[in-house]
Amino acid sequence: MINLPTWDQSLINKYNVSGPRYTSYPTALELAPGYTQEHLVEAINESNTRVLSLYIHIPFCHQLCYYCGCNKVITRHQSKADVYLDHLEQEIKSKAPLFNKYTVDQLHLGGGTPTFLTEAQMSRLVKLLNTHFTFTSSAQRGIEIDPRSLAPNMLITLKELGFNRVSFGIQDFNDDVQAAVNRPQDKQAVINIVHQAQTLGFKSINADMIYGLPLQSIESYKETIEQLIELSPDRVSVFNYAHLPERFAAQRKLKETDMPSPHDKLTMFKNTLERMLEAGYQFIGMDHFAKVDDELALAQRKGELHRNFQGYTTHGDCDLLGLGVSSISQIGNKILQNEKDLKPYYHAITVEGCAITKGIALGQDDMIRATVIKQLICQFELNKRTIETQFNIVFDRYFEQALGALQPLCDDGLVTMNNETITVTSKGNLFIRIICMCFDAYLQNQIKQSRFSRVI
Repeated sequence: MINLPTWDQSLINKYNVSGPRYTSYPTALELAPGYTQEHLVEAINESNTRVLSLYIHIPFCHQLCYYCGCNKVITRHQSKADVYLDHLEQEIKSKAPLFNKYTVDQLHLGGGTPTFLTEAQMSRLVKLLNTHFTFTSSAQRGIEIDPRSLAPNMLITLKELGFNRVSFGIQDFNDDVQAAVNRPQDKQAVINIVHQAQTLGFKSINADMIYGLPLQSIESYKETIEQLIELSPDRVSVFNYAHLPERFAAQRKLKETDMPSPHDKLTMFKNTLERMLEAGYQFIGMDHFAKVDDELALAQRKGELHRNFQGYTTHGDCDLLGLGVSSISQIGNKILQNEKDLKPYYHAITVEGCAITKGIALGQDDMIRATVIKQLICQFELNKRTIETQFNIVFDRYFEQALGALQPLCDDGLVTMNNETITVTSKGNLFIRIICMCFDAYLQNQIKQSRFSRVI
């Protein structure tokens, strides 16, 4: 089990900088044009696994949440989802035969708002997937849910369709905060929906929260976290709001003067961290918590936790196939992404049956660094000898530059190093992204672009 985080304000002030979240290495910013379905076929042939994780992107939302940086399409026209499903069906029929030797062990629907789909549309999608892919009997089937847009019987329908995991985007329980970000939601309705999911017996219930939004205060966020703990979800993500109005137009509608100060934001996270640990949650890393008996927490304690484009996961040995607009796949040593906008996505699917447009082929150096970064970000400890054996390198020589970059963090007590291991300390695990950045060969270019959220 990892060390419980120790809050050191002087280190927070020194190291609270922007950095990648490392859902992949190289990160998605490194993807380049020129990739096609041929590269997908190559990747499948080169892959040494035949287990698949499926991600389906449903981009539609009924209403624009001003803070959102996701790939989404705001519409009230339900028929747009039918057109989207028509193209998704073409993409599934084009790609599924390539994976006929795979079994699917994990399915996740993200967005946008996947529950924008009606019960009939959702049933159509699940039937399509079940027809064209082979699912294991114990497959995880998860879906992201906006509690405000959930049709009355949708949770029951989702359970009947085989979904066993739900993730609710709650963000905050304060009415004023929700109104400020154009996301009015009835607190009692959210509580009722989470209770309904618990009653229906979903295997895992996750809640997504955000701190740093307009009109949030230290006290109001304390109340929100108390309400959250009372709901008792299995997992919780507490995201730091990244204000990037130059990148996300909707964020320009938010008043920066209404946002909590950097000091207050940090205090919110500190209070949340302490309270979640008191309530019996395990700190998984960055902004994620899980009950100590949750399989995510168990996997971390066993040294078996993984991380991919879906975040922390117990299914790291799967290839990941993304379907739908903007979806990202990671098959073997290739990362591939579909067209990000609907019109080009529709055109590519209609003409070619495939919308892959960008990608990267991982070289040996990428794979070595990806392994090191994943080990550190998941387990907070790395055995140099294991890496040396796996990749036939001399660790200290290969990573001479990275270890040099790590030394100041070592001097500040964030990391300890010896001949055998690199260990993240209790002071350091809040800064795991910065520690991983020392091993990131692409970082200089990425820092110039300054396109990451702050680490805390």
